Amino acid sequence: MQQPSNETQTITATTPPPGGNRTRTRLLRAGLAALLAAGGLMTAQTGSAGAADNPYERGPAPTVSSIEASRGHYSVSEARVSSLSVSGFGGGTIYYPTSTSDGTFGAVAISPGYTGTQSSISWLGPRLASQGFVVFTIDTLSTVDQPASRGRQLLAALDYLTQRSTVRTRIDASRLAVVGHSMGGGGTLEAAKSRPELQAAVPLTPWNLDKTWPEIRTPTLVIGAENDSVAGVSSHAIPFYNSLPSSLDKAYLELNNASHFAPNSSNTTIAQYSISWLKRFVDDDVRYEQFLCPAPRAGTTISDYRDTCPHS
Repeated sequence: MQQPSNETQTITATTPPPGGNRTRTRLLRAGLAALLAAGGLMTAQTGSAGAADNPYERGPAPTVSSIEASRGHYSVSEARVSSLSVSGFGGGTIYYPTSTSDGTFGAVAISPGYTGTQSSISWLGPRLASQGFVVFTIDTLSTVDQPASRGRQLLAALDYLTQRSTVRTRIDASRLAVVGHSMGGGGTLEAAKSRPELQAAVPLTPWNLDKTWPEIRTPTLVIGAENDSVAGVSSHAIPFYNSLPSSLDKAYLELNNASHFAPNSSNTTIAQYSISWLKRFVDDDVRYEQFLCPAPRAGTTISDYRDTCPHS
């Protein structure tokens, strides 16, 4: 059955630059990342160098203002996906850069939490898409689905996105990531465990009965909330982070004075670090390493941050 694809466009103030002929080896990217972490390269320099070298780099050189902004460089369109036109998950909304001049983009599937629908996490869809990703905020088959089921549904959504959706030609199917809130965050870990070729995972105030994840090979940013009374960080987010392999690119960010439901409304801290993590590992964009390494200090918005800097 053909999916509905009603699209609406949101205008940004700038026009995406045309893509160029770009090549880069993984060794060079790792070297640039190390230099960034040491303060050896400035943002403007990596912007021009990266544009020539990295075939996955999208958008202008980032700044603190650009990753904190409610919208990024790209205008965004959206397409609704009916639950009747898909299998394995409950449909949702695809947000994607309107322009095709930069080539294909990495893609991200996002799951809501227990009893939630895609509307509870919808703010993050256009915010990530405007930074240069195709983003799918999904509804689950049931609002009470457990993490293992949500993990399978995230993967089913990515498969639909890359194989059957109306925007599949805009996506590089080798550059995929998962994000989720609460049981959707637990599902994010489940998805990364099941499909190690995923490029990035960002569980948000995650909940899961399984506390150990040594099998995960996907770079993972765990975001917890200091005052979480549903999935307390001492019994969920921190053990999840600690159990990830020490050799893995991983980070733990704890939102200062925040509750379990912090991801359910627009949150600049969640957005800026999710953007940086996804850019760094889905797009191999070392220009974003400066926002992750050296690790941010605790302060007004962050009560704890742990990382395996510098990233490989």
